[in-house]
Amino acid sequence: MTNRERIAAALAGEQVDRLPIIEIATWWNLTIDRWRGEGLPVLTEPDELEKYLGLDPLRQIWIQNQNKNCPKPVSHGAGIIRNESDYEALLEVLYTDELIDSTLERALQWKDGHEKGDYAVWITLEGFFWFPRKLLGIENHLYAFYDQPELIHRINRDVTAYYLRCLEKLLPSLHPEFMTFAEDMSYNHGSMISEELFLEFMQPYYEQLLPLLQSYGVRVLIDSDGDVEPLIPWFQQVGIEGILPLERQAGVDVNRIRSHYPEWIMIGGFDKTIMHLGEAAMRSEFERILPAMKSGRYIPSVDHQTPPDVSLDQYRIYAALLQEYAVKAVK
Repeated sequence: MTNRERIAAALAGEQVDRLPIIEIATWWNLTIDRWRGEGLPVLTEPDELEKYLGLDPLRQIWIQNQNKNCPKPVSHGAGIIRNESDYEALLEVLYTDELIDSTLERALQWKDGHEKGDYAVWITLEGFFWFPRKLLGIENHLYAFYDQPELIHRINRDVTAYYLRCLEKLLPSLHPEFMTFAEDMSYNHGSMISEELFLEFMQPYYEQLLPLLQSYGVRVLIDSDGDVEPLIPWFQQVGIEGILPLERQAGVDVNRIRSHYPEWIMIGGFDKTIMHLGEAAMRSEFERILPAMKSGRYIPSVDHQTPPDVSLDQYRIYAALLQEYAVKAVK
């Protein structure tokens, strides 16, 4: 099977020769810096590092909503707007045709290799929790659901219209195996908002985009850190099919999810916090998630970026074990 065929079949719950061997959250700069000190060569071409580490190539197109002239927040978690007037002043750097053209150019560059199956492709859209928060900042965003609800709706209406314009040009040229709405709307005790707010401020915009995505056979997933298990029914009712990265440190259990949601797609789930402990700990973690791996519609991967306490040799052990269990799961 080609990389593209394998990942498409795995997401559909179909028979594969082995599970895909992928990394969904590529590595922290500090991790790469450590590995270079341990002998990792400088690899800059697409897929070079994945191949060096024994992984299947997987390429991501992150669709940008703002151009290079957009102001930057003054600190992590800060916003760049406070109200609707600020938003209107920002519109000249948002949702531009130039951004769509750049996305399409990247897709066309990857089209031949993708069609040959050399690599799978996924796309990411900044979702309807993520993007308003990016503009308003973490604290102001949460207040805005109550203090400026029409602004939240306006942002999400505008970004939905932009995504439709972009996808209508992109999807006829390149059919990604899956996509994610970047949301990060959970922490280690569950959702940051109520189901009522989700239904009012997010559901209508998912429902406008999903028919187009699904008409091209794109699997639609959510990207959210934290404890996502309580949110799965919310996502299911709007037609979303799965989630990543399934952080074990937040209490997420892929086997428990599978027992409750047999058709739910999962990617991730391998506890990154044990990788520095060595081969025995990593093998034990693979044994823990093996039932989910055998169940279908689950692709194991580190449950977020590999931390810099993991050496290059330890990551090589992880990759070798992933290859071993990717075969074991389908036998």
